Amino acid sequence: MQTTIATTDHVTARPTAVDPGRYARCVDTSRRVRWDIDRDVIRSRDFDFGHKFLPDGLSMADELDFLMPAARRLFSQVQGRSYANIFGLVERFIGAKILEVSREHWLGDQTALEALVRFTDEELKHQAMFRRIESMIAAGLPPGYRFLPQSDEVARAVLAASTWAVLGLTCHIELFTQMHYRESIAADPTLSPLFKDVFLYHWKEESQHAILDELEWMREDEKLDDDARDRAVDDLIALVAAVDGILQMQATADAEYFIAVAPQDFDEDEMERIYTTMLKAYRWQYIVSGVQVPHFQAVLARMTTPAQQARIGAALAPLMYATPEEARYAA
Repeated sequence: MQTTIATTDHVTARPTAVDPGRYARCVDTSRRVRWDIDRDVIRSRDFDFGHKFLPDGLSMADELDFLMPAARRLFSQVQGRSYANIFGLVERFIGAKILEVSREHWLGDQTALEALVRFTDEELKHQAMFRRIESMIAAGLPPGYRFLPQSDEVARAVLAASTWAVLGLTCHIELFTQMHYRESIAADPTLSPLFKDVFLYHWKEESQHAILDELEWMREDEKLDDDARDRAVDDLIALVAAVDGILQMQATADAEYFIAVAPQDFDEDEMERIYTTMLKAYRWQYIVSGVQVPHFQAVLARMTTPAQQARIGAALAPLMYATPEEARYAA
């Protein structure tokens, strides 16, 4: 698939001043949708391992036509476990960056400050929820699963990049989170009810986070001259490559685990397809699906030149094969 980023003239289509009213609306929504892990999400329930966790449109389990029903269900559960863990991982650096950029509002717009403080507090809550989910899923799946990335190490590496690049990556993550839930997870009645609720409540708060990411990314962009922005584009490209390195590592670990514990045996060709499909699914989930979000493309295009957009497109091109054979939702 050819990589395309919507292009625009960077000189004539620069972002306008950030609308402060959007911060106020995020605060109002945050107050209205706020939830508690035990009272609202878990509600004294356990996971039902007779259900899938991720839908086929995310896991790509339906592309492995040799899987029997129990193995296909397990394939989605292994991926669902890593899906929750990877969100816990990225929220470590997202929370730290948002806390950092909130400093610029300390003695200024107190509504904007409240919005970002709420954002940080919610990210800490999400991390706690995903730690709970990991322990609950671990109790129901066979031993041997390994989650290899170390959250603090990854966060330190990401936060060493420019703020513009980190906010760009964060905006990308928050937007694909919204799409995954609205267009794929919510639409599948065959998923574990508890797993579905985890991402329902996650979605409710992440909707505001996506708006705030965009606002802060725009504010950061307004500070940069052309040379600094060009370096920031390189940082964003490097961050996406680093994400892909994490995905390759975890996809291999998850494929090995799945093959070891699956309730059926596989020949060499089938095992190879499991490895390649696991990586393809992870690249779709965490990189390609977000790149295809029209709003992300539009925001990125407003901040970058056609030449910078071409650099980003060239870097993404080797990954763009990673789309479902039958699209489960519109990109």
